[in-house]
Amino acid sequence: MVAHLIRLKARLLVNGLKRSPWQIVALILAGLYALFLLGLVGAGLVALRFAAPEVAAAVVVIGGSLLVAGWAIIPLVASGVDMTLDPRRFATYAVPINALVAGLAVASLIGVPGLATAVLSLISVVPLARDPLSALAALVGAVLGLFTCVAASRVVATALTGLTASRRFREVAGIVAFIPLILLGPIIGSVGSAVSDNPDVPALLARIAAVLGWTPLGAAWAIGGSVLTGAPAVAALQAVVAFATLGVLLLLWRASLSRALVDPPATGSGARAGGRLGFLGTADGRVAAVAARCLTYWFKDPRYGGSLVVVPLLPVVFWFVGAQSGSYALLLWTGPIVAFLLGWAISADISYDNTAFWLHVASGVPGAADRWGRVLACLAIAVPLLAVVVLVPVAVSGRWDVLAPLTGATLGVLLTGLGLASVVSARWVYPVPAPGESPFKSPQGAGVFPMIVQFAGIGVMAVLCSPALVLFALALFGGSAVAGWLGLVVGLVLGAVFLLLGVRTGGRWYDRRTPELYAQVAAIR
Repeated sequence: MVAHLIRLKARLLVNGLKRSPWQIVALILAGLYALFLLGLVGAGLVALRFAAPEVAAAVVVIGGSLLVAGWAIIPLVASGVDMTLDPRRFATYAVPINALVAGLAVASLIGVPGLATAVLSLISVVPLARDPLSALAALVGAVLGLFTCVAASRVVATALTGLTASRRFREVAGIVAFIPLILLGPIIGSVGSAVSDNPDVPALLARIAAVLGWTPLGAAWAIGGSVLTGAPAVAALQAVVAFATLGVLLLLWRASLSRALVDPPATGSGARAGGRLGFLGTADGRVAAVAARCLTYWFKDPRYGGSLVVVPLLPVVFWFVGAQSGSYALLLWTGPIVAFLLGWAISADISYDNTAFWLHVASGVPGAADRWGRVLACLAIAVPLLAVVVLVPVAVSGRWDVLAPLTGATLGVLLTGLGLASVVSARWVYPVPAPGESPFKSPQGAGVFPMIVQFAGIGVMAVLCSPALVLFALALFGGSAVAGWLGLVVGLVLGAVFLLLGVRTGGRWYDRRTPELYAQVAAIR
């Protein structure tokens, strides 16, 4: 049965690659990226072989603990990444539970993440294998650590079987997953600064590893290091903790898997009360109706919410950079950057509509009304947010002298972006994540065309916004008051002109190409 489940996982992976050549390209790129990371980490681990035994042992424990924690967190923030191991798929088969647990544990290693983790676990033996006994202990610890990663991931995934069936949970989890990625740089920078300020880095690492070595996260990885440093009794106790951790995880996984197989969670939705139209209930007129519908997307569709998550995180990242460098110049550029993200966010509006675009086609909404409705919805979200990301950096840095040019540059970028996006979304339609999918998922069949459109749009937008941005830069770095007030006027005037031209041009293209637009949207799967 174990071998059958392994062959099944491999067959599902191969069949997935046959659907599209881009799946193969994605797998190759993921494999190359994994090889690159493995090369870097592997070189570091090999180099640790020539370091002091205490340092090598501490690094292996800390790295292994992070690896286990990562495997446990992945099902929380990336549900649906590997649904071939979803326990609900086995609910109708009389598979012995013990065989199912063993088969799923080994099959979890099939794929780029699993193979990379397995190779990394074996490489972790190298810095500790300085004699036969420490090599054997490190190998045992690496195997225990590897299957602890798998068991922790499966326990969390199986326990969340009911939640992962909920579309709302997948939407929220997909957005939340993006937050630590944005903050990863500042976190690493802060940790690096704290370590560099510590005069005794090896002692600090040793203290951290000493704590982690007695926890379920790092006990397995600490076995080889304890033997290497001459503490076999400590290694034996850590092995007990590691075996107990793996045993408890397997028991929890077995229990939750048995429950999921006997009583699979219902995925249907209950009845909902009608009569609440939200923004549509107050819409009067064609432009207002389109704006109300788009506002509903901004508040309820995670594909739009994903762009809003970045807004409060960017000032945090730029503040960290400024605090470390002593200059808050980058923080003051938050306004124009956020304005670009929000203005360009509607460049794929029709693609995001998916088949619901038929409402616009069937009701005969004019192109100008469609364009203005989408612009006004974005403005209702963007203006309050931009007011905050403009005023707060100015107050933090104390540069009230650049408030006028910063306001002009920010509003100019926003209005220019909305105008350009109104043209692009009416002219080009391309695959985007479908409704209900993660906003960060790469849609099947997208190819390189969306990237070409995005990069071309960024280039054109940079040229159109350059006058206001240059004047803001002169006021920021040169202290020119004339450039500051001129930047306010130029930003507002050029932004308004480009917005009017963009909406007008986009509306005309929309009117001429409505049937073609719907045909292209309907063809996206």
